[in-house]
Amino acid sequence: MASTLALTLLIGPAAAMQPQESTPVSDYEPAESLEGNFLSAYIAGASRDTAAAATFYKEAVKGDPRNPELLERAFVSLLADGALPDAFRVAERVASRDGANGLAQLTLGVRQMKAGQWAAARGNFAKSGRGAAADLTGTLLTAWAFAGAGDGKRALETISRLRGERYYNTFRDYHAGLIASVVGDQAEAERRLKAAYEADRNTLRIVDAYARFEAQAGRTDLAIQAYSDFDALLPRHPVVRDALDKLKAGKPLGRLVNTAQEGAAEVLYGLGSAGSTQGDELPAVVYLRLALYLAPEHALSRLTLADTLDRMKQTERANEAYALIPANSPLKLNADIQIGLNLEQMGKGEEALKHLDAAMKAHPDDIDVVTALGNVQRSRKKYEEAAETYSKAIALIGDRPQANYWTTYYFRGTAYERAKQWDKAEADLKKALELVPASQPGARAQVLNYLAYSWVDQNMHIDEAFAMLKQAVDASPRDGMIIDSLGWAYYRLGRWDDAVRELEKAIELKPGDPTINDHLGDAYWRAGRRLEGKFQWQHAKDLNPEPEELAKINDKLANGLPEVEKPTATAENPPAPVAAPHNAQNPELPKGAPAPNEPPGAADKKKTGG
Repeated sequence: MASTLALTLLIGPAAAMQPQESTPVSDYEPAESLEGNFLSAYIAGASRDTAAAATFYKEAVKGDPRNPELLERAFVSLLADGALPDAFRVAERVASRDGANGLAQLTLGVRQMKAGQWAAARGNFAKSGRGAAADLTGTLLTAWAFAGAGDGKRALETISRLRGERYYNTFRDYHAGLIASVVGDQAEAERRLKAAYEADRNTLRIVDAYARFEAQAGRTDLAIQAYSDFDALLPRHPVVRDALDKLKAGKPLGRLVNTAQEGAAEVLYGLGSAGSTQGDELPAVVYLRLALYLAPEHALSRLTLADTLDRMKQTERANEAYALIPANSPLKLNADIQIGLNLEQMGKGEEALKHLDAAMKAHPDDIDVVTALGNVQRSRKKYEEAAETYSKAIALIGDRPQANYWTTYYFRGTAYERAKQWDKAEADLKKALELVPASQPGARAQVLNYLAYSWVDQNMHIDEAFAMLKQAVDASPRDGMIIDSLGWAYYRLGRWDDAVRELEKAIELKPGDPTINDHLGDAYWRAGRRLEGKFQWQHAKDLNPEPEELAKINDKLANGLPEVEKPTATAENPPAPVAAPHNAQNPELPKGAPAPNEPPGAADKKKTGG
């Protein structure tokens, strides 16, 4: 949305800094000079350590208190880091020097809303900037400030002034409906929420607000229909599943928003969620921090904040945010699952297993948590245990659409393959290929690649594997692992030049992968480029391959490759005529390989008419 862009421009030089969750700034020792603190803050911002940046910018401001750039950088770093009491104090100084600073005015208005100082908040929002983005934000927050003061008429009049792009109208009706419900105008709430729902049935918060209103009005059938329609679009969302379970059990659903503070938090959450989706991480985090200040129990704000930190590789901070999601929230289990997966990424594999095992025991019928445990077991190379865990997940599918769980079959297939139970692996990989939606070509390419590569590696079904690998490359032409598979298929056919060509492409896309480097070394060796082959093997060795592969690489470095056997004869690689000339210049060229005078890929061109 334009609002996140506006905030990005407002934040400007501090955009490299990313937030952390509840990290005390006192952990960092300030430098002894203004220059030292500024440079330390700059480096901290560039490395996305906002707690350190906040400390050093605060110290730098002490050394040069009239420097507006230092003051604003300190303010932004504190705000993004979640150190809101300090951020509010610095915002006062920024606003006193520059009354047009929209972020400072917005922040101070949020603080006044929290305290119930509605008129003062409206004053700050009126000064929070100009332009479409600022008008949208300021108008919505001003309307909620009127609602907080009990003036529903002025609140609805204010929000009705919004005009502009289509999403303005949807925001207007959505928040007007929430405001009307809070101030007790149920007829207007019904009209506005229904209008928002009719305009956009694909946004969870709009669907949730509309369905909750209908349920409270006694129209449970309409509420169930709204949730069910959304579930068909985005299956298994925990908020939707929880609401449907409660409605079908005859339990009541509360309103989405009960106070003006919660309504203002909903505005800020909407802006933060949009920014997070669009990749504007810092503006998104600022909005989400302010939303959580107004409504600490806003679980979706907390989850979105944690997800944003995850994408920024701030895994530990993300886990701290996930852990703060309320225990009674339907999103809590999702957060617990992500904590476990993040622990594995942080190198705390045993802790991850214990965490997810406890979550699975608490929720034994939840497919997602069972699958997550299997994923960590597979990552920890506990392949047989992982396959057993995935089997538990598959047993829970029941009458649910199997296409929603194609990944579970795929994961179990890869676990069986690594456990050297190929018959079971092949069956699962074929099942995953049958189930993966055509609308996900990248995912389909991964399944095609794994199954076809496994066949090639075992000299099985070469023609079919070749066709599948070409499909996979067409679907994901920038995926180095898939191109490696195609190159390895050429290698298995004895087509060394074709193998070298594809494997060199794969190396360009994924230079740090030991398997691709090892494969290219083999292809170089067979193509007569033995010095390059040894260099490539040495490079693969330096990239920390698996112990089993390392032993093979060491043997190749010492002894080279053994004499090649006749490659498999296939439609892609038919046997050569009896009179085919022997290649005296390349004695390693096997019988049945393309003749020496054929250009690379000639067999493909003959087959395809190219």
